[in-house]
Amino acid sequence: MASKSSARLAALTVAAVCSASTIVLTSPAQADSVRVHDIQGSTRLSPYAGRQVTDVAGIVTGVRGYGSSRGFWIQDPRPDADPATSEGVFVFTGSTPKGVAVGDAVTVSGTVSEYVPGGTSSGNQSLTEITRPTFTAVSSGNEVPAATTISARSVPRAYAPEGDAEADGSVNGLPLRPSEYALDFYESLEGMNVRVADARVVGASDPYTELWVTVKPRENANRRGGTVYGSYDSQNTGRLQIQSLGKPADFPDANVGDTLAGTTAGPLDYNQYGGYTMVASEIGTLESGGLERESTRRQSDRELAVATYNVENLDPSDDTFAAHAEAIVRNLASPDIVSLEEIQDDNGTTDDGTVTAGATVGKLIDAIVAAGGPRYDWRGIDPVDGQDGGQPGGNIRQAFLFNPERVSFTDRGAGDATTATQVTKVRGKAALTHSPGRVAPADAAWEDSRKPLAGEFVFRGRTVVVIANHFNSKGGDQGLTAQYQPPSRSSETQRHAQARVLNTFVKDILATQKNADVVALGDINDFEFSTTTRILEDDGALWSAVKSLPRSERYSYVYQGNSQVLDQILVSPSIRWGGRLSYDSVHVNAEFHDQISDHDPQVLRFRP
Repeated sequence: MASKSSARLAALTVAAVCSASTIVLTSPAQADSVRVHDIQGSTRLSPYAGRQVTDVAGIVTGVRGYGSSRGFWIQDPRPDADPATSEGVFVFTGSTPKGVAVGDAVTVSGTVSEYVPGGTSSGNQSLTEITRPTFTAVSSGNEVPAATTISARSVPRAYAPEGDAEADGSVNGLPLRPSEYALDFYESLEGMNVRVADARVVGASDPYTELWVTVKPRENANRRGGTVYGSYDSQNTGRLQIQSLGKPADFPDANVGDTLAGTTAGPLDYNQYGGYTMVASEIGTLESGGLERESTRRQSDRELAVATYNVENLDPSDDTFAAHAEAIVRNLASPDIVSLEEIQDDNGTTDDGTVTAGATVGKLIDAIVAAGGPRYDWRGIDPVDGQDGGQPGGNIRQAFLFNPERVSFTDRGAGDATTATQVTKVRGKAALTHSPGRVAPADAAWEDSRKPLAGEFVFRGRTVVVIANHFNSKGGDQGLTAQYQPPSRSSETQRHAQARVLNTFVKDILATQKNADVVALGDINDFEFSTTTRILEDDGALWSAVKSLPRSERYSYVYQGNSQVLDQILVSPSIRWGGRLSYDSVHVNAEFHDQISDHDPQVLRFRP
């Protein structure tokens, strides 16, 4: 966190300059005897942005002496009658505050600024702060203003107002309506002392001492205690991020479905990594929800089991091989074919030109045998160094594991990183010119992104074409709490292009053999209801089999407390309609604080 300090200060300066353009030119340069609610105002931007304020009074409700955003919160104990104006504000000191403690009555003088976490290009909302402060402690040991309760009853059902078209969709200039919109409600409490009671965890603890709870336990709930993100209009307004204001060691190791029993309370902040966040000085008692890792059933002799598993930047130096092997053998019941995503090269992020991954995959295969599983064989294609995105030097790629006792692989003119596999006809059936081979690797859709890996497998005498994918990530998209509503999803452009390329390739296969069995799977990095998925499914060439599950069970990833689909297995019509398919999203990672990957594997069983 401390490494972000210089960027934090630079962004603060930029934000203050940008927000200064909202000041009325006839206003005085300095304001005396203003109150906190005057500074906060009834919109997201302070009417005092860029101006000096003097002797702003308040009670200290929290002190943050770590990270890049050091300072303290004050709250006016004498609120006004306007529910849109917050009574709390953050005082940014830049270094660990000295001479101030919770319960102190203070007066603060300084410059009002609008700081945008992540910088103005992120699209995030801004946080109203008093910067370059001087302050005086008037008294100590005062009662801290009572925390405002955030509950299912207080948070509106609607998420956010539509942004002002004349301001590029920004909500910054709109009057806050805290009784109508959840984001307005949270904004009206910015900087104030808030509390939640008996809150269910919907996003597991992470190494940065953060977790997510919901104050609306019935909101799009699933049977494992999570909150499902099922459409662009179901943002789940009850979600709230919790960080620790105390020692990291005191933060609970929580899983989805656990409960923070009793009161969790602290100042309400806004940060780059999730928006509105309670920085808790008091954390409820962790009560386990008893969540256990799932295991799928074993496939029958006549069923082909195909799985996808993002193993999150696996390289030979990792200590997770045994755990991944256990997940594949025990939880996935040793599928016949496993598409692996995020396999790194043989020396991980060392950027020395290495692109081979035999050591990485070989170590995983050996671990699977040690865990009691089959000795898988594998196929893959090494990428061109530095051309497929991911961690610099890591050269992530997809790879196929397959159980040679159950299936065979058809090796045909094995391709390389830049040679495209094509569809041809062999003995009246669709076949690939290169197996394994890459799908259109030179197409601009795959720039700085993983290229699809295609291969032919034979199970009980029938050929199945499997295409392993890892589409462009969501990096660069605006968050749900952005100042622009609805937020921009700029990363979709490349995924849509990738989906069109893959859909066209599958159509070529089906045009050659109408009843061909095709499975396209992997980390699609988009939802089952997304335009990306609709493009993949165009003209019925493919169908996302996760949609065979009830809506509440459709998820493979948990992000900011939303359980959602990123990993998918799509199938051709012959499998959808004739294969007696059985789909399972096997929840072993995403809901747990001790996850070995941030993705849950998916498995599809069918009879070719």
